[in-house]
Amino acid sequence: MASAALFTEGACYMLNQLSPSAREQLLHELFHPSEMGLNVCRTCIGSSDCSTVAYTYDDGEEDRELKRFSIARDREYILPVLRQVRQVNPDLFLFASPWSPPGWMKWNHSMLGGSMNRKYLDAYARYFLKFLQAYAAEGVAIQAVTSQNEVDTDQNGAMPACVWPQECEMEFISDHLGPLLESSKTPAKIWILDHNYSLWGRAVCELEDPDVRRYATGIAWHCYSGTADMISKAHDAHPDTEMHWTEGGGNLDEPHYLDDWSKWSGVLSAALRNWCRSLTVWNLALDEKGKPNIGPYPCAGLVTIHSQTKELTRIGLYWALAHYSRSIKRGARRIDSQTQAAGLEHVAVENPAGQKVLILTNPGSARSVQLEVGASKASVPLPENSVTTLTWS
Repeated sequence: MASAALFTEGACYMLNQLSPSAREQLLHELFHPSEMGLNVCRTCIGSSDCSTVAYTYDDGEEDRELKRFSIARDREYILPVLRQVRQVNPDLFLFASPWSPPGWMKWNHSMLGGSMNRKYLDAYARYFLKFLQAYAAEGVAIQAVTSQNEVDTDQNGAMPACVWPQECEMEFISDHLGPLLESSKTPAKIWILDHNYSLWGRAVCELEDPDVRRYATGIAWHCYSGTADMISKAHDAHPDTEMHWTEGGGNLDEPHYLDDWSKWSGVLSAALRNWCRSLTVWNLALDEKGKPNIGPYPCAGLVTIHSQTKELTRIGLYWALAHYSRSIKRGARRIDSQTQAAGLEHVAVENPAGQKVLILTNPGSARSVQLEVGASKASVPLPENSVTTLTWS
């Protein structure tokens, strides 16, 4: 299990508003193995909704040969931050997702909303390869890609987005992207879906195709619709496929976004209890208004960087994630845990060195619970709205 957050252009822009020393201190706090130790990160192939402007690496008229392709814009904010983070934590695993192909590859000829035009699938696969090669040349290797962020929504045309019909995603992976990465000996993994639990049936059906299953090694999940047990339905159908929780995050208009750690800890526990190998939250850093943001949502960054004072505020999701990232190490295996206590969320793991970890989430009133491990027993007090981590060897 591993955990981290998303590096959008907006997040990297805000990190660049800090002084070099303040940025170094924050990145140490977030990524150094002796601190939070975040070690899986998501970045964007082009812009997301949390960007200063909407852009891809090949904007303009049709360019099937990708002669205009350039990642020059990412050299300003994104690539320097990613290089710095990998220096802080050399074990960083990076995966990348597009919010939209170039507009000329879509029926509406725009990055905002719309759907993919299948006649450009070959060009789009080469676009992915150029992205992976260009980032590698900058010293930022990408270890996995998802075919599309949120395949089943056009976001009402209000932000970079793209609808992918199921058969279109399958064709892209089995006939274009998968074979191209294989023939070019590009080691990046391919994860499908990158959308909500409620779409578990789509993921299962896609992996029934042997060519998709040959190239797609994982399913990426978001928590905005459905329930985490739906991940287990996909796991039961395809137990050799990796499950990764790749997005979940709060909004600034939620009244308790600063202290809703028990809510988010419950979400994280549920993902781990349903086979997810990593937890990646949305969004690493934004300002007090959720900016930069060209989308319609008042997103809350894991860390808020005030646009004027540069004061740092850590939201409830930050404190929840800290319990998981500090105590659960890469390579940990989940072990069974059971309870009869109503409303108590829990997950237990064993780290590679043998240490046991139990995370208890109590969203309600203060209480005590009886913990039993084999013949050993202990009474554990749980404060109101709390997350408690217990470790033992």
